[in-house]
Amino acid sequence: MRGIKFVRSTRIAAAGAVFAAAVAALGSPAAVAAPVCPGAGQAPVLVGSAPGTVIEGAIVDGLGRLYLTDLSSARVLRIDRPGAPAVPIATVPGAMSGGLAWAPDGALLVGYGDARVAVGDIARSAGIVKVDLATGAVHPFATGLSAANGLAVARDGTVYATNDLASLVGRVLPNGVVQPDWAVLPSANGAALSADDRYLYVSRTFTNPGVSRIPTASPGAPESLVTFGGADVLAAPDGLVLDAHGRPVVPTDVGGEILRVDGPNQFCALAGGLRASSVLTYGRGSGGFSEGRLFRAGFDGDIYEIPGGFDR
Repeated sequence: MRGIKFVRSTRIAAAGAVFAAAVAALGSPAAVAAPVCPGAGQAPVLVGSAPGTVIEGAIVDGLGRLYLTDLSSARVLRIDRPGAPAVPIATVPGAMSGGLAWAPDGALLVGYGDARVAVGDIARSAGIVKVDLATGAVHPFATGLSAANGLAVARDGTVYATNDLASLVGRVLPNGVVQPDWAVLPSANGAALSADDRYLYVSRTFTNPGVSRIPTASPGAPESLVTFGGADVLAAPDGLVLDAHGRPVVPTDVGGEILRVDGPNQFCALAGGLRASSVLTYGRGSGGFSEGRLFRAGFDGDIYEIPGGFDR
């Protein structure tokens, strides 16, 4: 079972426990039984692989190159185009690498943490570094965060960071001030900002699984969009993105489906059969992992294109 790779870190072990429990409880290949989205349902297409890795973060640059973080080695990898090999370009501090996002100056922001994230929000041993893509040099950006599983950057440079193993959502202001307890939302994971920066969308992985949005002007009033119940409670939604219409698209680690949220407690499946999915990203540019195409990466080290998720 590919889920055994989850044991390579505290984050992976936690996900693996949920995965094993779901398999035992459900006894079927897929936990979530969402209706298929109109025009979707095509088979995912394998477009890349990073053997031996446990992928946590994924993002594409303007040239269509895909960047990944590997939980098992704390490295940042780059795949220049579908079918090309994964090449290490940097190593981040700590035992685990996390979310990815673009800084306003074009540098790549990478979240990191260590085993102390397992104690919850107390240690605040996580941080963010900036990676110079031209040289691979790693520079400090922020420290003192609870975790940085998901990262999102506002137009003014404000950075948001989540912790799926605890409850604090952190914020780093443009002047460098770190607010590790900006918001409280248990097991917030993937992070994406609305086009107007009014809402931070997050998946909820281990606690009350689902999708929420946090008003950036009122972080104490998060709004739940979807809550998975019944057999779906162990689906383990992970690193989400927003499509061109502002709809959350979220992978499920255990359920193995790529889900699109169309409204309050309304969701449909873009694809299925992809257990151990950890993160989604849309392509950019005219070549490589190009604009409008939706890509899934996972704890299995594989990258798939989701044909039904094409969005432009």
